[in-house]
Amino acid sequence: MHVSPSSEGHILVGTPPEPQRAAESLRGSRRSNRRLPRRAAVGRRSFVSTLKALDELAESGARVSVHVADLDRATVVLSGDDYLTHPIAGLGIVPLLIEVAAGFEAGTLEPLEIIDRSSVERVAVGGIWQHLKAPALPLVDLAVLTAASGDALAANALLQRVGLDAVRARIETLGLQRSALLDRLRDERGPDDAPHFALGSAGELAGIFAALVNSKVVSPGVSAQVAEWLSLNHDLSLVASATGLDPFAHENDEHGLLFINKTGRDAGIRVEAGVLAGPRAGISYALIVCFDDLSIAHRLRAQEAFRILGVDLMEYVF
Repeated sequence: MHVSPSSEGHILVGTPPEPQRAAESLRGSRRSNRRLPRRAAVGRRSFVSTLKALDELAESGARVSVHVADLDRATVVLSGDDYLTHPIAGLGIVPLLIEVAAGFEAGTLEPLEIIDRSSVERVAVGGIWQHLKAPALPLVDLAVLTAASGDALAANALLQRVGLDAVRARIETLGLQRSALLDRLRDERGPDDAPHFALGSAGELAGIFAALVNSKVVSPGVSAQVAEWLSLNHDLSLVASATGLDPFAHENDEHGLLFINKTGRDAGIRVEAGVLAGPRAGISYALIVCFDDLSIAHRLRAQEAFRILGVDLMEYVF
């Protein structure tokens, strides 16, 4: 993996940066003479710890992609194989939420339209609706469940209502060339099913979160709605574990930390993208790690890399 800092790169949503000629396969050997970056900005630490952790993961055979950009300067401060497409598990619900919010704004979807749980094929991979007594919920509540708890049944209900083709068209409209929603969420994937729920690249994931907070996704209203839903996300166990935020109530942090994120998890897949802003800076970020989940140690090593990135991000924004 070739990871590089930059003070000149720009995020263009839907236009991933071209791979550098020196870029190596994530499973390839590390260049022994690779130099660590200078400080990402004056007075802020570089991502030395993150680079070391990601380098070790790549050496162990994991596929790693990372993208971090400064929102104020519109510059890329850290990138590595961020143009490559990987499975992103539950993070694929972001374009689904964008399509739902766009439907609400356009009037083609009624937020209080009731969806009966029995009309959606059962899936128990994650979420809380399956445990609730309420047999039916409005679309807007399903969107909240999907964003806040990664509720697979709620996400599938939304996808069934708007249609997979509509979400794919929305992805194309957003200019995301390395992202795709392939299927609904399933407990198990058979030979006739798509191999993954969704695909994406670190560059595009970080870019879409930057566009959300900059009110550039569809419209300011749609951007604000999706950002509001994502701000309710309870999973702060990866990058966000370094923020010290309350997983269940972090919309209005007393220390002025602005944070929205979404994670994705599957066997051998960990991914997170989001926006973190503090007194000194704001950044958008995405990290994808695909690894052989052979033991708890393998899994914890992958997850520790996310925490280390979170620490570096916190030091950058504060």
